[in-house]
Amino acid sequence: MKILVTGGAGFIGSAVVRHVINNTNDTVINVDKLTYAGNIDSLIDIENSVRYSFEKIDICNREELDRVFFKYQPDAVMHLAAESHVDRSIDGPAAFIETNIVGTYTLLEATRSYWNKLEETAKNAFRFHHISTDEVYGDLEGTDDLFTETTSYEPSSPYSASKAASDHLVRAWQRTYGLPTLVTNCSNNYGPYHFPEKLIPLVILNAVAGKPLPVYGNGMQIRDWLFVEDHARALYKVVTEGIVGETYNIGGHNEKSNIDVVKTICSLLEELVPNKPDGVANYQDLITYVRDRPGHDVRYAIDASKIELELGWTPEETFESGIKSTVEWYLNNKTWWSRVLDGSYNLERLGASESHGDK
Repeated sequence: MKILVTGGAGFIGSAVVRHVINNTNDTVINVDKLTYAGNIDSLIDIENSVRYSFEKIDICNREELDRVFFKYQPDAVMHLAAESHVDRSIDGPAAFIETNIVGTYTLLEATRSYWNKLEETAKNAFRFHHISTDEVYGDLEGTDDLFTETTSYEPSSPYSASKAASDHLVRAWQRTYGLPTLVTNCSNNYGPYHFPEKLIPLVILNAVAGKPLPVYGNGMQIRDWLFVEDHARALYKVVTEGIVGETYNIGGHNEKSNIDVVKTICSLLEELVPNKPDGVANYQDLITYVRDRPGHDVRYAIDASKIELELGWTPEETFESGIKSTVEWYLNNKTWWSRVLDGSYNLERLGASESHGDK
């Protein structure tokens, strides 16, 4: 199978690309604009595979999308390209509207044009898999409630509203035009190659540098944490075995408050990096409570029973095993994250070729 992956240089996208190349015989065409969160360093291990190609294009560029579809003739699309940082969406929502809504529309139309021209067998086998977030559901009031595939949408931020809009577009293209789509909504991901503006890598890197560990409000916001490699396995399961028109929620069965996550990381660092920065007696002493984010959702939690019952997927990592391996990865991969922090990854990003050609 030839899979066109949008956003394949991002955090989750690169995990999907690595999973497909390392664990299947499929071919990947990675389409990525390489915004600040796109990092081709995350694909070094597989970039020379004969089954991998890279195209630096914007999903809002219809002409370029048409060219890519014609050139590679994919059997499936896995759409992960998105602006995804809530704080950035609050400060500057325009990019989120452009990429997440207009970009998804443009990709759907390019896909529909390509799909309509396929012969019947290929047309029936084709899949468009849209990867979304549990943030489209808003937050949960009760301590025992869970997001299901039928939970109503109540997005709270410009980011989640733009993702909700893209979900609706995908379902409309399936209902109106018959495009064979699938939608997945996932909980908070964590793991290797996570951009350092996000909570877990930020806490790890700030702690070892002796910098403050910022925690919004009282830190009691609860998230269901999903190890990114478990998520990649689930996404491949959906695109290859999922039922057209269905939605699958993907969660890690790991509800943790933000403050507990931060304290867990601090405890691991006490064990793994006992030689602390000057002036730091305990890593937890670096915790700093800051003003809460506007419209901050209190609790997310996923009911992932559907994907388990229908497709046989369950997460392999517990939070304890996943967070330890994540902390260890950051401690052992300074070259990757230091190039992000000093901006040098940007130089290659901005100079990346438009195409790595046919491999």
